[in-house]
Amino acid sequence: MTAPARPFAHDGIAFGCDYNPEQWAPEVWDEDIALMGQAGVDLVAINIFGWSHIEPRDGEFDFARLDDVIARLHAAGIKVNLGTGTASPPAWLARSHPEILPMAEDGTRRYPGGRQAWCPSSPVFRAAALRLVDAVARRYGSHPAVELWHVSNELGCHNALCYCDESAIAFRGWLRAKYASIDALNTAWGTAFWSQTYREWDEILPPRATVSTRNPGQFLDFHRFSSDELLSYYRAEAGVIRGLSEIPVTTNFMVTAHIENLDYWSWAADMDIVANDHYLDHRLADPTSELAFAADLSRGLGGGAPWILMEHSTGAVNWQPLNKPKAPGEILRNSLTHVARGADGVCFFQWRASVQGSEKFHSAMLPHAGTDSAVWREVVELGGIVERLAEVAGSRVDADVALVFSWESWWAVQTDSRPSQALGYLDQVHAAYGALHAQGLTVDIVAPGADLSAYRLVVVPGLHLVRAEEAAVVTDWIAAGGTALITFYSGTVDEEDRVFTGGYTGPFREALGIRVEEFAPVAPGTPLTLTDGSVARLWSERSQATTAEVEASFADGPAAGQPAVTRNAWGAGEAWYLATLLEAPDYRALVAKLQERAGVRPAAEVRGADGAVEIVRRKGTDASYLFVVNHSESCAELTAHGYELVTGTPVAGHVDVPGGAVRIIREEAAA
Repeated sequence: MTAPARPFAHDGIAFGCDYNPEQWAPEVWDEDIALMGQAGVDLVAINIFGWSHIEPRDGEFDFARLDDVIARLHAAGIKVNLGTGTASPPAWLARSHPEILPMAEDGTRRYPGGRQAWCPSSPVFRAAALRLVDAVARRYGSHPAVELWHVSNELGCHNALCYCDESAIAFRGWLRAKYASIDALNTAWGTAFWSQTYREWDEILPPRATVSTRNPGQFLDFHRFSSDELLSYYRAEAGVIRGLSEIPVTTNFMVTAHIENLDYWSWAADMDIVANDHYLDHRLADPTSELAFAADLSRGLGGGAPWILMEHSTGAVNWQPLNKPKAPGEILRNSLTHVARGADGVCFFQWRASVQGSEKFHSAMLPHAGTDSAVWREVVELGGIVERLAEVAGSRVDADVALVFSWESWWAVQTDSRPSQALGYLDQVHAAYGALHAQGLTVDIVAPGADLSAYRLVVVPGLHLVRAEEAAVVTDWIAAGGTALITFYSGTVDEEDRVFTGGYTGPFREALGIRVEEFAPVAPGTPLTLTDGSVARLWSERSQATTAEVEASFADGPAAGQPAVTRNAWGAGEAWYLATLLEAPDYRALVAKLQERAGVRPAAEVRGADGAVEIVRRKGTDASYLFVVNHSESCAELTAHGYELVTGTPVAGHVDVPGGAVRIIREEAAA
């Protein structure tokens, strides 16, 4: 990555939105900009879907309206997060070149009429898109209103996996670069199975729909290729911009539960600042915990540096089976949870609610009901608080617990054939994180192989695919005195999806002191009990504790009498193993035991509202800031000294945080 001439440096915490002026007549723009001023909006993303407006016909550019909008925003002192406009191609491009349209795994094309109707490997699409980027960057590359470049939009949200012939050609090229020889590829994919051996590169296709299960090695590599292909596309746009502008460049990630196709660990170094879009997913058991997880992972992608929440919602989205509005005060709590966990920008989709199109029922800062609405009043309240938090910008989150997360393991677990279709990678990840979150612990999310020296407790949930050297980082850290929890299905396969033989914990086996012989999953709705009284579900294992102490065994089920929770001394540290998916209260009890042994404490001790309060500390050069987010209806209490930024009041000891409220304390030593 080429560093920008000047890094992203907003004045304070950015407060902003996506704005779609092309949906409105110019007379509405001035009203919008005036209301943005009332709300405290100071960063606006525009031209996200502007292609057909600024290039209405092939090679014919018209920037008049975009010039006008940028000029008006600039006059009002509002900075611009300028989109390249390439997220969705115009109708004329698809009509002239239907070969750019993406293909699904069943071999059918996807037509225009939605968004992202383009193949990431299409040279025709890329040439047309880069021509547009060049024109936009030449025109606005040094405009004083532009603070950030926004490449495309939510890359891979709909078109991450394309199975067309162009994608097949690109996939083969990627495979040649990785394996060099067809024999090496055959070995990596295990093609001796089912007579799948390849003799020529041209015989290889993307993993299109088959009459049986597909080769898991091919499937895994296709995910890697698809992530890399979209990253290559991002780099192409960013390269054009960086040749014409010194303004920082990013794109909006989708670190969220329902998007799995991009390995953002491999993307992050190319971002001048990490940005993420996040929406509460009410299909999940605990959306609030998942929000915190996504924020921590966004921070982790930036190596702990501040990041930007590029999009979230003021209320209901429009794409879930049931689209719920937010409860009173939830806009504030959700937004400040992201800030607590390292965000230096809080932005929404969208500014003014659309009256037409697919997102007309998606919430907005300015709803259909207008300014005489609860949502508008909460937006204005939040804008005022964000303005008072300017001094927090640039500070970093303080954490001494790490959780190892892997997109590759996610892909490898989600293949056609696995021990239980009822259990996915995120089930393990969210359960482990949820237990840590419920204990009030602040967690850094790290990549496999990342340096663990800063942490006292490390959790490795379901790391199914792991390289031997990545596992060694964990086991060596334990030996040096660390406390780790590794959970079931970890260490099962290597980077080529090849099973580690000799016991399913693979490269973790010696450190864990346990040898798993056989998986014994159980059907949904079948409870499992442990000898310590804990209750679990979905998974058990038949295993032998070689050197480990058994903390609890399965009391029933197909692995009755076998170890369920073990502890093994490894060097100067302890390696714990969990062979099942504990129910939330029991998982929390296990984490409480681990944190005690590791000497880990929450950022502050809170009384009342048990389990429904988030406590996170950000540390800056000159001050530290304690964030307390109370998700309960009852009052929480803590002891602190300093100045509370939300209410603007001094704090001298006792602090009350009412139900549903947020308090942010600039900390000072007690007198």
